[in-house]
Amino acid sequence: MNFTDLGLSASLLKAIEDVGYTTPTPIQEEVIPEVLNGHDIFGVAQTGTGKTASFVLPMLEKLSKGRAKARMPRSLILEPTRELAMQVAENFEHYGKNSKLNLALLIGGESFVDQQKKLERGVDVLIATPGRLMDLFERGKILLTDVQMFVIDEADRMLDMGFIPDIEKISSLLPKKRQTLLFSATMPAEIKKLSSKYLNNPKEVIVSPQSTTASTIVQKFIHVAASEKRRALRQIIESEKIPSAIIFCNRKKDVDFLEKSMTGYGYLAGALHGDMAQSARNQVLQAFKDEKIKFLIASDVAARGIDIDKLPYVFNFDVPLQAEDYVHRIGRTGRAGNIGHAFILISKADEKNFQNILKIAGGALEEVKLDESFSVDQAKTLPQKKAPVRGKSPGRPQKTPPQEKAPSPQRPPNPPQPRVQKQSEEPKGPIIGFGDDLPSFMR
Repeated sequence: MNFTDLGLSASLLKAIEDVGYTTPTPIQEEVIPEVLNGHDIFGVAQTGTGKTASFVLPMLEKLSKGRAKARMPRSLILEPTRELAMQVAENFEHYGKNSKLNLALLIGGESFVDQQKKLERGVDVLIATPGRLMDLFERGKILLTDVQMFVIDEADRMLDMGFIPDIEKISSLLPKKRQTLLFSATMPAEIKKLSSKYLNNPKEVIVSPQSTTASTIVQKFIHVAASEKRRALRQIIESEKIPSAIIFCNRKKDVDFLEKSMTGYGYLAGALHGDMAQSARNQVLQAFKDEKIKFLIASDVAARGIDIDKLPYVFNFDVPLQAEDYVHRIGRTGRAGNIGHAFILISKADEKNFQNILKIAGGALEEVKLDESFSVDQAKTLPQKKAPVRGKSPGRPQKTPPQEKAPSPQRPPNPPQPRVQKQSEEPKGPIIGFGDDLPSFMR
């Protein structure tokens, strides 16, 4: 089947062709005709399956007629994170370039004034995170009574982040007569309950088994002591001649530690995590896409919502606490039919979480043995320099990673110096709390 068989207009087909696609993915093939026919959708698909285009394309088609009123968007797409919202906005810009539809992106970290101005001009497609949308609604800057299409994207992630009460509140503000599309990578009981509450006789589309890894990704794991993970990471990069990669850590402070370590060894690295200002996050992402940064050290804020064309490698420097997060992390590679590679570094403390990942990946994971003769001196030791974008969080002090300094000449220790006690004036009068005698350590 081709896109020409799905009932899309000539202008949309031209935009799809310009992007470089001719054949729809399974979820696009099933969802697009149902959306065009007005059905509600409950879609379950893992990352990298083309799910975003499955609702972007029919929405552009259905909204091509009509005009938005001031502060009254005609459609609403809810995303759990700013990165996901920005990715969906990019899809609309690519596929909707031949249309006259207006788009607004409501996310935190951006100017309220600029967002309000867009809403006042009239918006056909509104993409928002729940928090910023509710802020603007409570200020009286937006009305939701004209929404014809409502998309809840990454519903399982919304559940994890505690956004379900916000979704319920937002749903109550929308017209009862509307078309609702709900998408999730997994189908826990809570998401199934949510779909039955807000979808009207939906078409259920499940295109992949729940919580499975893509067959286009070559997955490997390495057992290594926790203290040796950074050295092991450099060894793999050098031995495999890895040109670029996203490297995931569990904690924000570890993202900063690893970014500083990589930069210290001459790698062009940048950090990305939730404590950074949105402008800094945008800058780092753009630098990575432009290949000014080769290694993006990230928290799970990047596990969903980052779409890098033909990204070859992903590393799990830390084993994710939830097996589903592993699926989303490695899903940044091996997209659109391309072959990707994923490595996971496992210390003794990671074994329990790793066993949960094995249940999802099955026999897809292959063990790799490290070369014990590899030394720190064999890693890159280029002159230290700053990457074009460091991506540091404003105002956050940077800590030096423990035991992670580039090799330097040894210097003999300085001989101990005799301690000279500084003389001080005699106190005037008794010291309250000590009687008449001043202790020696305070003299």
